[in-house]
Amino acid sequence: MPNNYVKIFDTTLRDGEQSPGATMTSAEKLELAHHLARLGVDIIEAGFPAASPDDLEAVRRIAVEVGQPAVGADKEARVPVIAGLARANKPDIDKAWEAVKEAQKPRIHTFLATSEIHMKHKLKMDPEDVVQRVSEMVTYARTLCADVEFSPEDAGRSDPEFLYVVLGEAIKAGATTLNIPDTVGYTTPDEFYKLIAGIIKHTPGMHDGITISVHCHDDLGLATANALAGIQAGARQAEVTVNGIGERAGNTSLEEVVMTLKTRKPVFNLETGIETTQISRISKIVSNYTGIVVQPNKAIVGSNAFAHEAGIHQDGMLKHQTTYEIMRPEDVGVNQSKLVLGKHSGRHALRSRLAEMGHSLDEVELDKAFARFKELADRKKTVTDLDLEALIADEFYRPRDVYLLSGMQVSCGTMGMPTATVRLRGPDGVIHTVAAIGTGPVDATYKAIDSIVNVPCTLLEFNIHAITAGIDALGEVTVRIQSDNGKSTMDAQSEVEYLRVYGGHGADTDIIVASAKAYINALNKLIIAQTEGTEKVQNDFGVMLG
Repeated sequence: MPNNYVKIFDTTLRDGEQSPGATMTSAEKLELAHHLARLGVDIIEAGFPAASPDDLEAVRRIAVEVGQPAVGADKEARVPVIAGLARANKPDIDKAWEAVKEAQKPRIHTFLATSEIHMKHKLKMDPEDVVQRVSEMVTYARTLCADVEFSPEDAGRSDPEFLYVVLGEAIKAGATTLNIPDTVGYTTPDEFYKLIAGIIKHTPGMHDGITISVHCHDDLGLATANALAGIQAGARQAEVTVNGIGERAGNTSLEEVVMTLKTRKPVFNLETGIETTQISRISKIVSNYTGIVVQPNKAIVGSNAFAHEAGIHQDGMLKHQTTYEIMRPEDVGVNQSKLVLGKHSGRHALRSRLAEMGHSLDEVELDKAFARFKELADRKKTVTDLDLEALIADEFYRPRDVYLLSGMQVSCGTMGMPTATVRLRGPDGVIHTVAAIGTGPVDATYKAIDSIVNVPCTLLEFNIHAITAGIDALGEVTVRIQSDNGKSTMDAQSEVEYLRVYGGHGADTDIIVASAKAYINALNKLIIAQTEGTEKVQNDFGVMLG
């Protein structure tokens, strides 16, 4: 690998999924892994196999289906490394290896904290014991897998001199990648630059075959700046997530690092293997799968990233695009086509437009999308790209239906009590109809749904916004719910499930219908998780690596 190449290590499926409410099913993780491979990431951290049997199986399926060349693929076709995270103990490492071993290029990623705070309060280990554990566990991982990555958790708050010792032992034990995480987003760019430069210069046994990686969190809003500083200091792997999702304030954003290196190439003189025109599409897919809305002013992928409203800006853009845009929207897959779709458009026009947007549908899927499109076109004069993205997300990027909305009617206003009548088709095919009164139409709708589904939960968050402008705009609703099955009577294992948050997404021109769809979407995820046992086990060292 040339020294001007930066490997992109995507941890959306592992660290990103640890965001509250971002939990994905095995099928969703597999589908997203396929998209990440098409995006061109070098390494996919597919999960934390020791967390649960479901997570192990998800990583294994990704190793088999994404970590192997496609049938009939060119011999030169890129196949990503598939990595599994493991704490520094043999059971975790064994599970990680079991999950990734069928990949063409497997990797075991193990970690142990090295900051005084973590060693004293979390691990309750002496520094000497940490050094010995790292040596033993990296050695053990290397007996299973030729590609081993080691991370000193909370490196940003660790003593640099101690880091040199620990990392030197990891190299001696056979680690091929040393990842330096700013786990709690504590450092500033100049501090992180000095930390990476010092590690490269002073770590015993450092040589050209070792890749230095950076993994930064955004607690102070400096994740991307810190990651880029580490890259300037000599790191050649960046650990990132799509849309910057992750624990607390999130991780370094894939799109921000990649597009900074591309846009400011004269400054960095570095390359990545990312197909940047796929960025916008995968951003929307991650948002839909996780239920985490991308803020409008988010760099690169926000809805306002290439929007101009101020008169001065519009005047400049009309005279020359580069006056107010430092990159072309087409470079990240934002399509500027003005093709107008309406109720008179046919299947061919819809298929062509969806293909331009990156959606390849088979005949059955196209039939479903066309039926939804016609329903929407009858209510709107024109159907925009954003409408189509919401329609596709609502039709295909949702969990399988346990309960399905069959019909509803709402009455509200100042003259009476808000009432909702909801009709759902249950998992047994039976239609259930219930009417309920609430403080408002959405509250009444949710109470009616609760009466049918009967799965106790708490609504933590409810967000609604118009996807497009105008009185006939398509409304999009996202919700987050938490299971509420009698926490006081739970054992420790069940309590983990209680603490999990589930996101839901729904879109419709009727915002009450969109609200119902989003709530049912989240409830279906909760029901599937409870019936299929996707809960994660407690981490005996505390929180997972962030």
